[in-house]
This record gives sequence, structure tokens and C-alpha cells, in this order.
Amino acid sequence: MTRMGLCIGLKPEVIVRYKALHAAVWPEVLAAITQANIRNYSIFLREPENLLFAYWEYVGEDFDTDMELMKLNPAMQEWWKICDPLQQPLETRAPGEWWARMEPVFFHA
Repeated sequence: MTRMGLCIGLKPEVIVRYKALHAAVWPEVLAAITQANIRNYSIFLREPENLLFAYWEYVGEDFDTDMELMKLNPAMQEWWKICDPLQQPLETRAPGEWWARMEPVFFHA
């Protein structure tokens, strides 16, 4: 199992909409996330900076393949069409990233 943290900005004028979308995530999207071997997925919002922090645990064997398969899911594609324009990627993210991956520096079980 691999714990992963990611961050991205959120446009201030869409916070209410973003929260409403995530209060009622489509069942097909939740199923796609589960199929991609992602567990314990949470998203946190820090205001007034409007930063989103996502945490999940990846329990699969091939993260890149699981992410590629999730990208092919029609429900995920529609979900991202709605959510992506609400987000503001960090300028410092790595090439090819939307959400910027974070380095783990501490864990206590």
C-alpha cells in the first residue's frame, strides 16, 4: 500500500459548487476510483488560500496502468470535464501533472 498526497488550487468563485459536487459524487465515479485500487480517498480545502489537498492509499501493483485505465472511463471523463475548470493547478507542478504530487515526510500509525 502506498499513501499519496496531492495538492491543487481552487478558484475562489467556485468553492460552493465544488463542495456541492463532492457532496454527491456520482456512483460511477466512485466505482472507477475503487477499480483503480484507490482506497481511503479524501479531499480537504484550506481557505482563504483555496488549496485542495487530496490523500489516498493505492493498493494496486501498477499505479500508472491503473491511472490510464481510469482515464478511459467515460464517467471519469465527464466528471473531470466538470471539475477541472474549477481547479487552478500550481505553477510549480511537474510536467504532465494536474494535481501536484507531494513528498511524504512523516507517518505515524
